[in-house]
Amino acid sequence: QVQLVESGGGLVQPGGSLRLSCAASGSIFSIASMGWYHQTAGEQREFVASISTAGSTNYADSVKGRFTISRENAKNTMYLQMNRLKAEDTTVYYCYHMFRGVVYWGQGTQVTVSS
Repeated sequence: QVQLVESGGGLVQPGGSLRLSCAASGSIFSIASMGWYHQTAGEQREFVASISTAGSTNYADSVKGRFTISRENAKNTMYLQMNRLKAEDTTVYYCYHMFRGVVYWGQGTQVTVSS
């Protein structure tokens, strides 16, 4: 059973930065695709970014140039560096782990961008 634990969320002012982490256990981390979604209450979960086993990345248009996804296989950890944050980035961020079509989700971490 794969378990994912996100951390790094919090309150930040517009224009500020946060780095989210997603630590995986019970996983052959290096061969799993990983990524982030976000979800606001009452709305569908939306794609933010993904990173393949080879390190290829994809981003939602809304975060291109501001967010950077990365992974550190030796630590079984994935990161989302979030720069130039905007009020509309306020939501809960979830990491996922996908291997052979099976997807696991973390519990989510709240990001609030407000002055």
